[in-house]
Amino acid sequence: MIYYIKHNEIDKEKWDACISNSPNGLIYAYSWYLEIVCKEWDALVEDDYTSILPLPKGEKYGYTYTYPPPYTQQLGLFSTRHITEKEVAGFLSKIPEEYKYIEMNLNEQNPVSSGLFELSQGVTHLLNLNTDYKSIFANYSTQAKRNLKKAQANSLTLKKDVAPKKIIELFRNNKGKEFSHTSSQYTLLDKLMQACIKKGAGQLWGAYSGENELCAGAFFLQSNGRAIFLFSGVNEKGYDTQAMTFLINSYIEEHSGSNLMFDFDGSSDTNIARFYNGFGSEKVNFNKIRKNNLSAPLKWIKEIQFKRKLQ
Repeated sequence: MIYYIKHNEIDKEKWDACISNSPNGLIYAYSWYLEIVCKEWDALVEDDYTSILPLPKGEKYGYTYTYPPPYTQQLGLFSTRHITEKEVAGFLSKIPEEYKYIEMNLNEQNPVSSGLFELSQGVTHLLNLNTDYKSIFANYSTQAKRNLKKAQANSLTLKKDVAPKKIIELFRNNKGKEFSHTSSQYTLLDKLMQACIKKGAGQLWGAYSGENELCAGAFFLQSNGRAIFLFSGVNEKGYDTQAMTFLINSYIEEHSGSNLMFDFDGSSDTNIARFYNGFGSEKVNFNKIRKNNLSAPLKWIKEIQFKRKLQ
């Protein structure tokens, strides 16, 4: 039996045990992670937390909606057993009628048929680190090998345990100028980084120039057999010296021969996707669903906002 459970009724210990024991478990779905990235979230739970589906919850203009939280690429259904299309459909059909707008990124192991929702696909890029570094490096593209050679010629050095604020500022003062992120969004990211580090699930690596200048930084998550390249920052010096190639390669080299799956966190941007593919990663799709049951004119306004977000 599938139950809709309010946030204050969720047994967090059983919830996290389900994510830990799920073959498709992801760090994004742990209760402590959701507590940070969602202002409020409810859930659908089957039996005694055998299968669970988080529902990030928002309210606006008198209607309730669910949405993809920031820094959370995939959610959807998680289960301690094999997930079928029928089971996914069963859970999605139990989303309460009060949710007038539904936008949800399911995970890679959530098959879903068209017809129930407006269906599209998200993309991530995965690289299995279960072989030795020499074998992994052999699958790098010619361009990636050339970039790495340039990085090594620039005498970059690697430092771990970089302060979150340093990498956030590196992004904010460079690539971040192209976005309209608010101070509260950066505060949220800092809080998330601190929590992941405290849980032993996050690492901050920095690439420093010969003048000891931080020119690139990366935030890696590690949980449930998956390492995720969640966030990064780089300045002009970093671009010139191929510091990000240096950082990612360093992480891959250190964790080669492990049971980790390296997740580049995907991108539909052609240039970024090419950069990720250069390390020998494979493109993997996941389903994204949407349903707009709002009444006019809110329905039309939401459609316009959604289309702008895709541009």
